[in-house]
Amino acid sequence: MIKATEEKQEEQKHLDHVMNLIKTKEKDLKKSIKTVEGEARELNSHFFDDVKLDYDGYSTSMETALSIHQQQQLLSEREHDWQHSVKQLATIERLEKSPYFARVDFKENDQAEPETIYIGLGSFADENDHFLIYDWRAPISSIYYDGKLGEVSYNSPEGKITVDMTKKRQFMIKDGKIVNMFDTNESIGDQMLLEVLSEKSSTQMKSIVTTIQQEQNKIIRNTSAELLFVQGAAGSGKTSAILQRIAFLLYRYRGNLTSSDVIMFSPNQLFNDYIKNVLPEMGEQNMVQMTYWQFVSRRLPGMQVENLFKQFEDQTADTATSQFKDSVNFFNLVTRYAKHLNQRGVIFKNIYFRDKKKPYFAKDKIQEIYYSFNQNYKLANRIDATREELIKMLNRKIAPEVRKSWVSQAIESLSKKQLNELYDRPDQEFASEAEEEKFLGRKIVFKALQPVFEKIRHNNFINMRAQYLSFLRAVPKMTDLSKWQIDETTWAKHVEEVKDSFRNHDIHMNDVSAYLYLYDLLTGRRANFEMRYVFIDEIQDYTPFQLAYLKYNFPRAKFTMLGDLNQAIFTKDESRSLLKQISSLFDPKKTDVVQLTKSYRSTKEITDFTKQILRQGEKIEAFNRQGPKPAIWGRENDSEAIKALQGILQNNDQQKFTTAIITKDLASAKFVHEELAKMGQKTNLIATANQRLVAGDLVVPSYLAKGLEFDAVIMWDASKKTYHKLDETQLVYTITSRAMYKLDLVYTGEKSPLLPSDGKTYDEK
Repeated sequence: MIKATEEKQEEQKHLDHVMNLIKTKEKDLKKSIKTVEGEARELNSHFFDDVKLDYDGYSTSMETALSIHQQQQLLSEREHDWQHSVKQLATIERLEKSPYFARVDFKENDQAEPETIYIGLGSFADENDHFLIYDWRAPISSIYYDGKLGEVSYNSPEGKITVDMTKKRQFMIKDGKIVNMFDTNESIGDQMLLEVLSEKSSTQMKSIVTTIQQEQNKIIRNTSAELLFVQGAAGSGKTSAILQRIAFLLYRYRGNLTSSDVIMFSPNQLFNDYIKNVLPEMGEQNMVQMTYWQFVSRRLPGMQVENLFKQFEDQTADTATSQFKDSVNFFNLVTRYAKHLNQRGVIFKNIYFRDKKKPYFAKDKIQEIYYSFNQNYKLANRIDATREELIKMLNRKIAPEVRKSWVSQAIESLSKKQLNELYDRPDQEFASEAEEEKFLGRKIVFKALQPVFEKIRHNNFINMRAQYLSFLRAVPKMTDLSKWQIDETTWAKHVEEVKDSFRNHDIHMNDVSAYLYLYDLLTGRRANFEMRYVFIDEIQDYTPFQLAYLKYNFPRAKFTMLGDLNQAIFTKDESRSLLKQISSLFDPKKTDVVQLTKSYRSTKEITDFTKQILRQGEKIEAFNRQGPKPAIWGRENDSEAIKALQGILQNNDQQKFTTAIITKDLASAKFVHEELAKMGQKTNLIATANQRLVAGDLVVPSYLAKGLEFDAVIMWDASKKTYHKLDETQLVYTITSRAMYKLDLVYTGEKSPLLPSDGKTYDEK
């Protein structure tokens, strides 16, 4: 015990020394930033005082140019110094709160004395460039996460290095004081994990740098895989590990990779809001973030793309047809169909100008131009050549248009102000009145033809909706639909439904990717070659077609896909074959699959309960953290159920828990929110994915709760009437596995058969 106390005092002494150096460095940086800012201001205000301005002759003007160049260089150096110091200061300010969280002692090549390093959120060195703290992403830091005591290897820029690790110590530091420290042989001691995990949840996700597990570290530091597929149980730290992975890659390839070369597709806007602080906490800028819906919708401004709410609430879709349209086979059919369009079959539409009955450019003429180019032309070249030809024709139409009567009428009706705006300069003169009229006429025609020019430029002469329907009609000739349990009558009926939705300017989620892919192939729209890393979260709710389309859009990127196949809300049982279908898109030698089976989010009691819901669930291990058993509240009617709900909420509020009441759909969420309000119980209704997560108790429909976690969860209406279909098992699992400490389920009538019924893992209230 005395030894432990002495060691703690020694460590506190070392911490005080580091803290003093950090504070000194902070003062110096602030001073240097002020100085640089002052110098830049000074340089700016006297910019032309110090520049030799001489316009007499070549040599002196050359001197002038050099003088300006020197001044600009000085300014840019100051700007660079300033940026560097500001970045350093941000790291120092982060380290000041908690300089490091681990210490590792190791011997290299049988050295007599072990070397000691401390690991923190960023690097810090003294004035002699001796590292006092190593960034957690540095190669050497990997031994802290990966190995037990003894021989352990890490990958350095010089190759693989093996060392003998003799000590692994963990710290919890608050305001410059060591609150707790312990030595461990594991990668992260359970004691430290328990301390971190027992913190209350908040509306923002926190960084897990201090508690990265060995299997998570494999995900974070993987640089070789073209496809890294992470299957992880609910609460196994998938998303956290991925965010640390992004931070690691930005650190590892700094100088060559910026956050704008990384894109993350997340399940909804709420989730984007939830994770937005994790990267900035580690000193990195956030990557490009969007949902798949945003990715496709922004390209179809004239159409309503089916959103999450509609997708979830509309359960009418024919499963066989959906499965077929969501498959990689369907993706390959679009590719084949597009090749055939090189010979014939592209559908065009008329371009009009002023006269809505008589086309300015008739579709037959456009088609003739399009197919007049020889066989060597690819689809994209054909479209380019057609566009060029149409623009030439448009230019030839300007002169005859100027002579038409509508132009002279337009000139006569112009106000003085409008006339002046047409002249190139206020005092413009003309040789004759006819010249002036011709000049103004050209200007007016040019302006009037601008929309026609834009239509040509944006390929608006392709009848894309008719083209897509033509593709759908050609499908039965291209493949045997009976293999998908679809007969031709069903398919023909389905094509008519798509046509009707197009008339209403609506497009379904399982049409939008194929529609855009066909457009891209037809027009040769350039894929994004700059994007280097693509991350896709909640992969189980994507279809193989969508993933194939993303791969087509980002051909040079490495992909990381993560999710829990037990939580497929939209794709249901199709998620089982997902990995098999995706792997055909990537080189199997460059595909790595990582399984995370340990759940850290929930208490052992909640994990034991939720894993019983899964019929064919993956292996899920509970982390040993204790809490109350889930409670199931059966009540006679809605008003009794609401009363029980209010009681649970009040109990949770006393324990300072953040509670989410998760309902199946939006209508139930509104009902619960309103009923509680009548009883004076305040809750925040999350009705759309664009809302902010606010502190306090929430009512949220199931499809918006993806990826989030809460201290306590109440599942509303866990009855047989609401949850009885076998393919809703994953939905029930997703709802219940959001809870960290406390889980309650309220129902009226008969309890859902999808819930455990052994009575051992829950209490009936």
